[in-house]
Amino acid sequence: MKKLVMFAFILLILFITFPLVGMGKFKEEQAGTDYQVIPDDAIRLRILANSDREQDQSLKRKVRDEVNEVITEWVEDITEIEKARQLIETRIPEIEGIVQDVLKEEGSHSSFEVEYGSNVTFPTKLYGDYVYPAGDYEAVLITIGEGKGDNWWCVLFPPLCFLDFSNGTSVASAEASEEEEQVEEEAEVKFFLFEWFGWS
Repeated sequence: MKKLVMFAFILLILFITFPLVGMGKFKEEQAGTDYQVIPDDAIRLRILANSDREQDQSLKRKVRDEVNEVITEWVEDITEIEKARQLIETRIPEIEGIVQDVLKEEGSHSSFEVEYGSNVTFPTKLYGDYVYPAGDYEAVLITIGEGKGDNWWCVLFPPLCFLDFSNGTSVASAEASEEEEQVEEEAEVKFFLFEWFGWS
């Protein structure tokens, strides 16, 4: 009888506690989730790999290193967005030359395309506690091959490429991880109750 009363008491506690815990997590997420400060007048760099194969991803990183280093030097002393735009737009052929040189050095025969515009599409990303919303942004877009692999991106102007925004987690992956943790917690509680009552 005592066990039955204790069981009912524990169920009541769990019934009250779990919704509160869930609400607490929701409030923490709402309060802790914020946008990394990226100015409205910003120029991004996005590089799309041919595929997610390691060889293609490695090639993407090599292109990233070379292009990022050069463009960062171009804009490091510029303070006006219009000047940055003019400079980058006039030097697109130089960026194409850099990409071509990297592909040649790596023995790659992949095609590539370099575009600069205000309607480059970016997916939603989580990076630490920050959310980067999906949308169309002004950017230099480098597409290698079919461009179906994971991308890398940063903010060229003002220079924020020391922050590797692309290392974030997709929103879908983050939500899946939270759901898995919740299922594991519930399973542990149920296991404890079954073990305590000798029902295992």
